[in-house]
This record gives sequence, C-alpha cells and structure tokens, in this order.
Amino acid sequence: KPHFYGAMLVHKGVADGMISGIHSQTKPYYPAFQIIKTKEGVPKASGLMIMQRNETVYFFADVALNMVPNAEELSAIALTSAMTALKLGIEPKVAMLSFSTKGSAKHESVDKVRTATQMVKTKFPDLIIDGEIQLDAAIVPEIASGKCKGSALNGDANVLIFPDLNSGNIGYKLVQRLAGFKAIGPIMQGLNKPINDLSRGASVDDIVELAAITVVQTQ
Repeated sequence: KPHFYGAMLVHKGVADGMISGIHSQTKPYYPAFQIIKTKEGVPKASGLMIMQRNETVYFFADVALNMVPNAEELSAIALTSAMTALKLGIEPKVAMLSFSTKGSAKHESVDKVRTATQMVKTKFPDLIIDGEIQLDAAIVPEIASGKCKGSALNGDANVLIFPDLNSGNIGYKLVQRLAGFKAIGPIMQGLNKPINDLSRGASVDDIVELAAITVVQTQ
C-alpha cells in the first residue's frame, strides 16, 4: 500500500513531503489523517485549489474534503488558506462567501458564515477578512462600493472561502472550464507535514506544479 508507506516515510522524516494519486483510485487522505494527522488547533484538514490566469491568482477552499463544515471548521479553513497564500508570497485578503451580503438574507447557513468570520477576526485581528459576502461584492470594487461600502476587502479578495463542498467544487470547475483559469491542486492544508493529491487526469505540468508547492509547504 504505497500511500501508507509514503506517509510513514514522511512521518519518520525520511521524506519531507508526498504527492500521489495519479495511478490510483485510493487517495492519500486516509493515511494522511491516520499517520500525519492535523496540526494542533486545526479540527480538520481542508483542500485548497490555486486558480491562476496570467498574473491573476485566487485561492479557493474547501474544494475537496469537508462537505458541510460547521462554523469552527469553516474558520479553520479560512485561517489555513490564508497561511497557504502567505507561504506562497501573496498577502491574503479573505472573503467568507455566502448568498448574502451583510444581512441581505437570513438563513442558518448565513449565520454560520458570519460566526466563522467573527471567530477568525478574534484570533487574528490583523488579517484582512470580511463576511458574509457575495462573490461579486468580494472581487468587484464597483459592486463592493454599493453592497458593502467600508468593507476591508474593497472588492479585492484573493482567498475565497466557500460555505460547503458543493459550492466550492462547482465554483472552481466553473472558473476553470468557462473562464480559462488553470487549477493547481487540490493542496491539502492543516496537516503536520505536506501530503498532496493528484488527479488521475493530471498532466506532467500538474505534477511539477504540485511538487513545487509541496516543497514550499515543507519550508
């Protein structure tokens, strides 16, 4: 079982990180959870996708692991995603996405996003973050000035946190297929050591890019 063997090599320090999955339906998630485990204070690992077109870069999470995260889990996804952006040299501006902007709609899912946002602000008051906020208000300055004037994001978010796996997975694939963005990942976040998953349809470039990101995660 190469996934378990590889995870043990990482756990024992023989290897610094691992990528796998291109030739197997068995993904590295389970050995990662059982052997590497999540960092202290991180309730669950999450999957982040880097979306890149020319000089434009966004970070989408969670797109791979958590189906319906609660407020605590959503706040952890936001924090680990912000840390991923920082490690790659990009200042994170985090949007906690919803179908509501600043109370424009009422629903328990909106309350969850709002609670998660406040949890992040309490832990890291210097992090640029806002929510709950609709996508257009998060990334379009002209719309932000009308829907949420005074937002810390000012329509310039680059880390997009989705409220559930349905919206995250659908969202990144829409941007990839219809807007022509390159999707790099998913990158597993929140683990003690880096283990990342390749799609069975990954190209040589995909493998090289994910390997490079795994190296950055080891620093």
